Amino acid sequence: MRIIFMGTPDFAVPALVALIEAGHEVVAAYSQPPRPGGRRGKELTPSPVHIEAQARGIEVRHPVSLKGAEEQAAFAALNADIAVVAAYGLILPQAVLDAPRLGCLNIHASILPRWRGAAPIQRAILAGDPTTGITIMQMEAGLDTGPMLATLRTVIERKTAGELTAELADRGAQLLIGTLRDLAVHRAVRQPEDGVTYAKKIDKAEARLDFAQSAEAAERQVRAFMPAPGAFFELEDERYKVLAADVAEGSGEAGTTLDDSLTVACGSGALRITRIQRAGKPAMASGDLLRGRPVPAGTRLG
Repeated sequence: MRIIFMGTPDFAVPALVALIEAGHEVVAAYSQPPRPGGRRGKELTPSPVHIEAQARGIEVRHPVSLKGAEEQAAFAALNADIAVVAAYGLILPQAVLDAPRLGCLNIHASILPRWRGAAPIQRAILAGDPTTGITIMQMEAGLDTGPMLATLRTVIERKTAGELTAELADRGAQLLIGTLRDLAVHRAVRQPEDGVTYAKKIDKAEARLDFAQSAEAAERQVRAFMPAPGAFFELEDERYKVLAADVAEGSGEAGTTLDDSLTVACGSGALRITRIQRAGKPAMASGDLLRGRPVPAGTRLG
């Protein structure tokens, strides 16, 4: 097929690669414009999809909007059979949705209709969902409301958002290839009306560890925000990013350490912090940190 690919972050790269390796003709890649990054945030840094597509000789387009008639005409002029969208980051106007002969397919990182929206992986972890997955859906004007063509499930267990994102990216890419191969026999199924939830964009303020909640919820917070933005607490006006933690036994005033090994009392139970990072320092095991920066029992963490 002649395919337009639309994606931006690392999550989208395996799908782009899979399309190329399956023999499809990717006629153009759309991605978010380069953003300030690099050294001191001064250099414009292209997205992972931009970098991958450019390395493979594919034309890359990065409009700031697709609402204009000129951009829509340029999109339609590609004469694509289908567009594949994976975490692109822009709303597609109806004219764009209608331009490819077979419409637009989206690779969404949840089992719809649960967790429509921007951050389905993090929201699934935070909510304590036992499973999540991938939905391949036919796009329409609503937010992740289109009919479903294929789904797959995976268990969340104790995976971090980073680990789950990588897994779903790879598995979603393979599901996409199978869906395209069998597109003629796939029957689109409308999403159920029950069970709709929305995965709003992550606010960095949510990453501050809330020790007043249960230890289980705090541990999910650590995994949901790993690797970014990173769950954290503050101690003596210094921020500490928590990279890994376990639920432990213990009780006390929420936010207070119960021993000298960074076991912190929560609303119920306790959280034992096992891997940590000080601002401007490398990540390390908590024991290594504590040898140089002791945190005695009874310390109140902000």
